[in-house]
Amino acid sequence: MKNEIIIASGNTGKIKEAQNILNNFQITSIKEIGIDVEVEEDKETFEENAIKKATEISRKLGGMPCISDDSGIEIDYLNGFPGVFTKRWHCGTDRDRNIEIIKKLNGVKKENRKAKFTTAIAFAEGNKVYSAVATINGYISESVRGDNGFGFDEIFELENGKTLAEITSEEKNKISARKKALEVIKNKLEND
Repeated sequence: MKNEIIIASGNTGKIKEAQNILNNFQITSIKEIGIDVEVEEDKETFEENAIKKATEISRKLGGMPCISDDSGIEIDYLNGFPGVFTKRWHCGTDRDRNIEIIKKLNGVKKENRKAKFTTAIAFAEGNKVYSAVATINGYISESVRGDNGFGFDEIFELENGKTLAEITSEEKNKISARKKALEVIKNKLEND
């Protein structure tokens, strides 16, 4: 039987990615076990927020292994905005936030629309804590494009001109910041 890890997310895309990469473990969402825990993301970095979530939820679950993430985009032209406030700076859906980002960059040339997509993953089990941070670089597109993905995938444009939502899941998994960070966590767990 596989060791169980609780994932502190209800996002089906994130859960599926974690299940694919951490396939030596049974990944169970926090909602599947019937617990609704909100952890305030009030730290200054993605990594600090991910660690805070994983440790607090693991503690609330009596020390059960837990992984969490914090991720977002940092746009050079906007001095790193929205950064750690990616999910919180604007009320509404992912699409609403994406449209507002595009509006903020209206008229800005592509070379000045550079962005970095960062994902921090943390694992906590009792006093044991691991974390990993990974990034991919790209641009903010001028319009919402693509149907394959979630979050900012539909406006995060790669060097090839496609958004993350315009490539296949297989293609995305090869370059995903979340995948890169999860792979580091997987290696740490397997070598523990």
